[in-house]
This record gives sequence, structure tokens and C-alpha cells, in this order.
Amino acid sequence: TASRPDIMHSVCVCARFQSNPKESHLTAVKRILKYLRGTKNFGLWYPSGASPSLIGYSDSDYGGCKVDIKSTSGTCHLLGCSLVSWHSKKQACVALSTTEAEYIAAGNCCAQILWMKQQLEDFDIFLDHIPLKCDSTSAISLTRNPIMHSRTKHIEIRHHFIRYHIVKGDCIIEYVDTKNQLADIFTKPLARDRFYDLRRALGIIESDLRK
Repeated sequence: TASRPDIMHSVCVCARFQSNPKESHLTAVKRILKYLRGTKNFGLWYPSGASPSLIGYSDSDYGGCKVDIKSTSGTCHLLGCSLVSWHSKKQACVALSTTEAEYIAAGNCCAQILWMKQQLEDFDIFLDHIPLKCDSTSAISLTRNPIMHSRTKHIEIRHHFIRYHIVKGDCIIEYVDTKNQLADIFTKPLARDRFYDLRRALGIIESDLRK
């Protein structure tokens, strides 16, 4: 998964059952290996001359894990047009709504943006108002509202830090339709055409096409 983001979600799901695997998990792992065997020439492409701009994408499914009904957060970050960071992880708490699940994922994406922003400053690259793309209008409204409501009291306080950094101007959360949500590949299984489109959009292409 360090060099093949396209298998990140599948590997993470299988890893949840490595302490007590079943035959169905072995079948899933074999399918991942067959996919890798057929795409040995695929890899991340980092073109030269790209502008030093940073953009983040955050997405989440809702109750995707059938065992404990927890959601999965997926984030990715592009420096210029190159994928430099990606993340797929089951959330620590059970989200009570899609808004909460998306809000938690956006907070994880914001934390990674702040870390990368600090790292870029060591190279004299200073960025502000870094776009954070989210496909949930409710989660976006929640990040922009500094008032605590009764419907959000159950959300852990540590997830609300994103509001401060949006007001401060470190990042700016923007809406993106689900079709153009690149982080969708890190949250759930996708249809073949959709998977191929996102794989290419993330810069995972065949070596022959890089020439």
C-alpha cells in the first residue's frame, strides 16, 4: 500500500481479520494478489514542473463495517497533480449520521494538511487557504458554524478543531460532487469503471503510458 494506493482499502479491510481469518478472507486476499499480478506495470506517476499547490480530498462511507457498524474515513492529498499522501482507516467511534462520518473524515484530512503545510515551510513554500474537497454539504455547513447545537453534542471535542483552522485561514473547505471525489476509492468497493477512472485520476497509470 506504500506505492499502490488502489489496493489501500481492500488491504485495510482484510487486515482487520488477520488475527482470526476465515476462508472468505483468504479468497479476498487471493483476489488482491491476482489484481496485482495483472497490473505489475502500474504505479504512481510524478511529472516534473508541477506547481507547488496542495489540495486535499476527504470522504467517508456510513456504517460500512458490518461487524461493528463503524464508518471508514478516506483522504488523499495532491501536491500539484501528484498524489503524495493517502489514508484509509476505520473510525474509532460509531457515527450516528452521514454528516458526522463526513465531518470526522474532514477533520482527519485537515490534520494531514496542517502537517504537510508545516513540512513545506521548511522548503520555503508557504501556502494558505489550502482547499479541502468534501462531497457533503451538511458536513461543510457544520465546519463553518462555530455554534454548538444539541445535535452535535455527541461528537467528540477533538474533531471540532477543524473549525478553528478554517477561520484562521489555514485551509478552506469546498464542495465537490461525488463523481469528482478522488477519496471515494479509499472508503468502499467500487464498480470496475468507477474504480478505473479514479485510479487514473490519482496518477496510477501503466509504465508504457508515462512516456
